[in-house]
Amino acid sequence: MSAVAVEDFERWRPALTGHCYRMLGSVADAEDAVQEALLRAWQQAAGFRGDASVQTWLHAIATHVCLDMLKAKRRRHRPVDTSPQPAEVTPALELTARPHEHWVEPIPDALALPAADDPAERAILRESIRLAFVAALQYLPPKQRAALLLTEVLSWTVAETAACLGTTPAAINSALQRARATLDARNPAVVPRELSAAQRQLVDRYAAAFERYDVDALAALLQEDATMSMPPYDLWLRGRASIAGWLRGHGAGCAGSRLVPVAACGGTPAFAQYRDRGAQPWAIVLLEFDGDAISSMTSYLDTATLFPRFGLPSRLE
Repeated sequence: MSAVAVEDFERWRPALTGHCYRMLGSVADAEDAVQEALLRAWQQAAGFRGDASVQTWLHAIATHVCLDMLKAKRRRHRPVDTSPQPAEVTPALELTARPHEHWVEPIPDALALPAADDPAERAILRESIRLAFVAALQYLPPKQRAALLLTEVLSWTVAETAACLGTTPAAINSALQRARATLDARNPAVVPRELSAAQRQLVDRYAAAFERYDVDALAALLQEDATMSMPPYDLWLRGRASIAGWLRGHGAGCAGSRLVPVAACGGTPAFAQYRDRGAQPWAIVLLEFDGDAISSMTSYLDTATLFPRFGLPSRLE
């Protein structure tokens, strides 16, 4: 393999990490998969004949690593997927935590987004690591998931995808049809999308209201049936009144928090939340929109894992 040195594999790490994250729903698992893929590539480098690009070859290896890993792993979830009914906010409400392996995790953009010259390609790559899309992908059987990602995110042909997955173009077309039907039922979309000016202003208003801990102002920014969840707890809430009740009661300890913007999940509005005026790392908070209102707030509380991953300090000065 004289055209590309083995050391040059490292340049493909962000693209491979993004691909494996979409497949697995976990940053840690994606990083493990990429390490294994690069090891396999190094072991197979002498047999590379250049029939495909290095990038395509590496993505094929990474896809098979992910398929191998998925044989031994359960599907990851978001809290709204674990229980058909939202919780009722009462003084006696109990929180039940699940292991972090249970949840779809947020990913820093820097780990998963390679440089892309084509604006449309860049938009697709960003959109395809949004949390709602990655969570919906987990409901696809592994080979359907791989077929959809290879064709619709990486723009492989059906023939290339069939060759990678060891099947026929007809089987790939059938898998794609079933995968799209499943995703349509869960209503995510991989389309170029940026925040509107109104949504950007809404993000600023959210941050200001949260740091004032003005619950009325926060509730006014929410869609009527907005949801809130806090992995690793499986509890989730629906509706302005329930969320406001939580913030005034169980969540009142968040008063005095500071928020630091972070780049996560393809440009999803996100913050690192520090409680006690910056002294205590508390959560990575992701916001999702429906039009010009917030439709979802998800606070990931695994700060021991997430804050170092996002390069965040243990406290704010």
